[in-house]
Amino acid sequence: MRSDVADPPYETLEIATPVDYTTDVYKVYFEVRDHDDKVLAVLASFVGETRVDTITPLDHGYEVPMPIQMVPEVIRVLAAENIAVYQVVRYAKLNQSWS
Repeated sequence: MRSDVADPPYETLEIATPVDYTTDVYKVYFEVRDHDDKVLAVLASFVGETRVDTITPLDHGYEVPMPIQMVPEVIRVLAAENIAVYQVVRYAKLNQSWS
C-alpha cells in the first residue's frame, strides 16, 4: 500500500520501514540475553539520557521506542559487544516524533 492511499496518510511515499527515513517512532522489541546490563547500556546510548525511562525491560529482552533506521545500527553494536540477538520485532508506529 502506498502512503498516499492510506488513512491517515503517512510522511513517506511508500509504507515500508526500510525506506522510512522519517523521525517517526516505532516500538521495537529486542529479544536478547542481557548479562551485566550490557544490552541496557547499549540501548540507553542510542535513546539518550532523556529517553532512557522509555526502555521497558521484559523477561527475555527490551521494548524500546525509536526510529526504525536505528534498528540495524543497534544490532550491529550488540553483535560487536558479542551479545546474541535472537529476535527483533517492529511493533506499530507510535504517535511520536524523534527530535
